[in-house]
Amino acid sequence: MNRRELVTLLGGAAASCASWPVVTRAQERERMRRIGVLIGSALVDADDLDGRTRVDAFRQALQQLGWADGRNVNIDYRWSSGGAEDIRKNAEELVALAPDVLLTSGAASVAPLLQATRRIPIVFAAAVDPVGAGFVESLARPGGNATGFMQFEYSLSGKWLELLKQIAPGVTRAAVLRDAGITAGTGQFAVIQSVAPSIGMDVRPVNVRDVGEMERVVGGFARTPNGGLVVTASALTVSHRDLIVGLAARHRLPAVYYRRRFVEAGGLISYGADVIDQFRRAGGYVDRILRGEKPADLPVQAPTKYELVINLNTAKALGLEVPPTLLARADEVIE
Repeated sequence: MNRRELVTLLGGAAASCASWPVVTRAQERERMRRIGVLIGSALVDADDLDGRTRVDAFRQALQQLGWADGRNVNIDYRWSSGGAEDIRKNAEELVALAPDVLLTSGAASVAPLLQATRRIPIVFAAAVDPVGAGFVESLARPGGNATGFMQFEYSLSGKWLELLKQIAPGVTRAAVLRDAGITAGTGQFAVIQSVAPSIGMDVRPVNVRDVGEMERVVGGFARTPNGGLVVTASALTVSHRDLIVGLAARHRLPAVYYRRRFVEAGGLISYGADVIDQFRRAGGYVDRILRGEKPADLPVQAPTKYELVINLNTAKALGLEVPPTLLARADEVIE
């Protein structure tokens, strides 16, 4: 072998070796990842427009960040009926698939996932009081395998009572529907109770765990005039949405809700986080985890977008004239 042939051979070998890391990095970038999505609510399922819109927002956010379902990521979905056993079963099924990260929404779904795994990262899109529920150690430093986005801060609860007074100035009493079995139920009522004296309101809690009791208490409450309802956030109030909206209509009680879906079903007014935006932002956290960041180091974030929705048909049926200032603030008015 002459000198020229030797130089050519060594140069080719060096070039080939130099290209190995590039090939490896390219292969690593294209490695198929897996995401498990658990949606647990009796009123959000695969055939539901609201459910599809949430998932689409999440998927679109991922796509903008370079993740395409079927190309470099596989997304497995489980839609639960809202029952605890069904959610637990679906949580275990998703964990058994060994995904790189899990996405879920409310507290009713976060808890079963944490029971099923303390290793796989979990991102929640809308959870009430994740610290009080034990999902994270603190908002700034979650510490475990879960992080995500709060549905709201407790201070928002006081605004619901203020809204009730604004849209129905004659109301002096409010029944607060809450789930007494969760820390969020206690926390939300505590804030509402603290705000009540400053706006001349008396408030009383109503437990939503017993449907019969809820119907009896609300019926008895409505027999005294100048009453209204505040419906706080929980999986149970979502599950009993139609019943609660029906009770408010039957007893002609102005009611404030924390989610737009109640107003779409005939409720009077709602004020709460834009949940679609929460799912969009959750896509950003899933992206960061897929690229190597740990949920323990990603702070739990509060909502950045809220929406006020008013049902004018319901206001008219209750004989209420919605103040122009309130209408001007509304993100959506249903007529």
